[in-house]
Amino acid sequence: MIHTDAWVLHAGPENADTETRPTGTLHRESFSFVEPRDHEALVEPLYGSWEANIEHARSRRPIDVCRLRHEEKVVLGNLGIVRVLDPGMSASLKEGDICIVMPFSKRDRYGYAELVYAYEAPQTIGLLAKRTKIDSELLLPIPEDSKYSLPQWAAYARYFTAWDNWRIAQRCWSTQMEDQDPGDHLVFGWGGGVVLAELQLAKRAGFRVAMTAGSDARLAELDRLGITGVDRRLFPHLTNDPDNPPNDPASVASYRTSEKEFLRTINALSNGAGVAIFVDNMGAPLYKATVKAMARQGVITTVGWKQGMRTYNLRASECINRHLHVNTHVWRYDDCATIRDQQERTAWIPSIDPAGIYDFDDVEQLAGDYTTGKVESYFPLYRVNQT
Repeated sequence: MIHTDAWVLHAGPENADTETRPTGTLHRESFSFVEPRDHEALVEPLYGSWEANIEHARSRRPIDVCRLRHEEKVVLGNLGIVRVLDPGMSASLKEGDICIVMPFSKRDRYGYAELVYAYEAPQTIGLLAKRTKIDSELLLPIPEDSKYSLPQWAAYARYFTAWDNWRIAQRCWSTQMEDQDPGDHLVFGWGGGVVLAELQLAKRAGFRVAMTAGSDARLAELDRLGITGVDRRLFPHLTNDPDNPPNDPASVASYRTSEKEFLRTINALSNGAGVAIFVDNMGAPLYKATVKAMARQGVITTVGWKQGMRTYNLRASECINRHLHVNTHVWRYDDCATIRDQQERTAWIPSIDPAGIYDFDDVEQLAGDYTTGKVESYFPLYRVNQT
């Protein structure tokens, strides 16, 4: 057995439904696992990326991952940088290799993820541990002569996800608008790291690009990258729960005021046409505004559901306006090396402030800061072992 120091999530109460499940706490404790098998590598995580799926697991929404996996406790963290301690029987890895983790525990026959490593995949041990073991084929070495730092590479997942989603969304838009100049059309997104990476690709493709941000620091970062920042504080009451819509006059009035300001902003940015491609990874609370902002022949594209899975639309309206809806998850395993090489070749990679990286001792603080929106970076990272 191998014993390691880890942040562990314990199972919630048995038979608790989604509404009554208490949010889980990560506990710092000793965690043990059996020695790696021949196809597994023993690794030490260096940097981990704090992703929405960690928050979903902690909140036990939509699922209690421990109960789903029939395990009393799990170690989360499925995206980040590791150093190989023992490559096992792998012919493509050697001791000391530094790799990024591909989270494909189970793939379909086309290479797309069905079960995600260190989330719903059973018997997988994540990066919130000083040591772990990973299937060797999930480890992609970083170029030895890379121009970029390990923290920059540790934010790769949002870029890999953005590459895959943008490729599909752009192709869908082009099927209906093949003769159009992208410079006449707006790509817009609610704020987030994947959206930021995706809008950088849209900008390189010639589109107008804009996204929301809720702080002066983030607005300044967007300006530095040549992306039009839209201050979401200008429409503070734009969220709308479709299952529990506001019914008191004051709340309804506040929503309508925010919606009017948001749509005015979109009209100004798009010359009245609306959003050609809307990257909406938030979900339910903002979906009503997303649909209202769309251009004809527009694409609503998403890779996640950070604030709500269930969305509603009027099918007749979506058909008449020829809106296309794109839903993707992670990326394709076979494209991993291609995306990595594009990042290295084109400098499509984030800037990371080392001072903003959380230490392993401060993971509990990171969890709280992420939940309450106090993390300033689009790419929250935690350091596990020294490099």
